[in-house]
Amino acid sequence: MAQSVKGMRDLFGAELRWFQHIEETARRVFGRHGYGEIRTPILEELDVFKRSVGESSDIVNKEMYQFTDKGGREVVMRPENTAGVVRAAIQHKLLLNNDPVLFYYIGQQFRYERMQTGRYRQFWQIGAESFGVATPESEAESLLMLHSFLTELGLKSLVFSINSVGTPESRPAFHAAFRVFFAQRADQFCEDCHRRIETNPLRVLDCKNERCQAALEGHPVITDHLDEASAKHHARLKLLLTELGIPFEENPRLVRGLDYYTRTAFEVLSSDLGAQSALLGGGRYDLLVKHLGGPDVPAFGWAIGLDRLAMVLQQVRGQAPISTPALLIPLGEQATLEALKLARTLWDAGVALQLETRGGALKKAMASANRLGLQTVLILGDGELEGGTVTVKHMATGEQESWPLDEVAARLSTPITRA
Repeated sequence: MAQSVKGMRDLFGAELRWFQHIEETARRVFGRHGYGEIRTPILEELDVFKRSVGESSDIVNKEMYQFTDKGGREVVMRPENTAGVVRAAIQHKLLLNNDPVLFYYIGQQFRYERMQTGRYRQFWQIGAESFGVATPESEAESLLMLHSFLTELGLKSLVFSINSVGTPESRPAFHAAFRVFFAQRADQFCEDCHRRIETNPLRVLDCKNERCQAALEGHPVITDHLDEASAKHHARLKLLLTELGIPFEENPRLVRGLDYYTRTAFEVLSSDLGAQSALLGGGRYDLLVKHLGGPDVPAFGWAIGLDRLAMVLQQVRGQAPISTPALLIPLGEQATLEALKLARTLWDAGVALQLETRGGALKKAMASANRLGLQTVLILGDGELEGGTVTVKHMATGEQESWPLDEVAARLSTPITRA
């Protein structure tokens, strides 16, 4: 029997409905903040990610799906979307004036990494990127939008974990202090960290090895080595988050897994599932646009994995939203014809409804409604046709009532989501 490739998967049923609900919520929340959608190719040139994510990162070193295509080009299946969005903004000359440019994206990414709960080699991300503004106010606005998105989905136990990684000009002082610290306990760090200390010491802070994390106890803190402008920027962001009522904590080890961050780096932690864990992350990347050949434009952004978010919501909130909460069951040949006419009228009016077309026993159709988790069942038989009504059963309570046929559209008020 044919199987999907390891790490890739099919989406359907309740899980897909959670994906769709998350995507619809994102479009609604981001749209009211002035963000527009952008869609970039899954395949990008290898150089886009080597130059942006950084050759010292685990993504480039270990996780990218890369190959040579039939034209001899070195390409990758995108492991993240920020670099592709930046490439697109440069290519189409979207950043040439002084206006802010606000984008969000929803799409698949690919990384060849060890799979674990809620993480796959093919995964979906939602992200938001803002270009053209370097202020902490722009970051606060983006984080407020993110907070609104997550709370509208029903998540409540949220904490923003923040740090400042400074600028390339301010980091050498931290690097020097950190290398001295590392040398004093070098035998406690893994082989990867010995490579990272030479290429980018910040990557040592990002190591997931428990022994390395223990060895970092008492390490130099990067915020103690910030330049004056970065320190003021960080202080201002903390003030804004406090005033907006967004819960946050400082984390001096938070550097994220990509090389392009400057100043602010952050993650959102949630304890909705018990132990606190990271849902998403992002930060400021003022140098990336210029590094990829574009103008000198500041930027800030973040991304969240739909796979893990859908898993969290399913465990926190239970049943996924149902796109067609009602089922219409006709009983008999004449009723089936009238049910088709009624269903057409309801669909044309924008009402979400599923029509039972198999024929046969009512018991069989009701069993299907139960398995599908439908909220309402409408039964149309000869008796209902004579009286101009439909029998309605509310599945949660088991109660039944009769509705006049000409009132069904108004009473079934759940609209179909339109593109």
